[in-house]
Amino acid sequence: MICFPNAKINLGLNIVEKRLDGFHNIETIFYPINWCDALEAIENKNFQQGDDKINLSISGLLVEGNTQDNLITKAYKLLDAKYNLPPVKAHLQKSIPMGAGLGGGSSDAAFFIKLLNEKFALHISIEEQINFANQLGSDCAFFIENKPVYASGKGDMFAETKIDLSKYCIVVAYPAVHSNTALAYKGVMPVKPQKNIQSIITSDIKNWKEDLVNDFEATIFLLHPELLKIKNSFYEKGALYASMSGSGSAVYGIFKNHIDVEEFNFPADYLIWKSK
Repeated sequence: MICFPNAKINLGLNIVEKRLDGFHNIETIFYPINWCDALEAIENKNFQQGDDKINLSISGLLVEGNTQDNLITKAYKLLDAKYNLPPVKAHLQKSIPMGAGLGGGSSDAAFFIKLLNEKFALHISIEEQINFANQLGSDCAFFIENKPVYASGKGDMFAETKIDLSKYCIVVAYPAVHSNTALAYKGVMPVKPQKNIQSIITSDIKNWKEDLVNDFEATIFLLHPELLKIKNSFYEKGALYASMSGSGSAVYGIFKNHIDVEEFNFPADYLIWKSK
């Protein structure tokens, strides 16, 4: 069985306050986009006692770390502890870059929960799938239902939001820069915004440029000025709104009409995705 875990972008991101547990409360809009990995699982007929019950292989873009520490492996082990799953071979074709603020790793884990649920007819409710996903990471649970939400708390408390960008052209550029989330948080002074993201999102998209802010940009753009160049290039080509996603380093632009990415003259090593 195969699935296609997709990425997300953040529409605005405010760091509201630092929590007593050391984490931060945020507010943002998670919006799914169709930049996808491919993830497959089959039963491991060659399994022998003493082997790991999940054998994960990865191709495509580089994924750092040991496969035993990968969120896909952790997702399997969570479900296996409760449902005693058959041994599986899993393969990930990685297309969503890591360290990009696109949630690719979280998406892989969440989609694997859904894949295992369907493949082995586990009949896990949506609520329980979300509970499993929450144990893996703050934004993993978003990808269970995979629809636009207003996220608050650590990015793990969701409220429905009505936003549809399907009529716009979205371009995402990733310049092969790995953004350090912990460092990004250190450079931000938490403050409650004057305008709530929910209210901004419901306004005309032409107003977003002035009102919709990603608090990480000030710090990350100083560390990686090429990201600011990407954002400015989107506005120069007529973007209605442009922003870094999450803590970076992917930057996206939202355009009213189709745009040819060749117009941007991005370096050859940039990864580019376009919605249509």
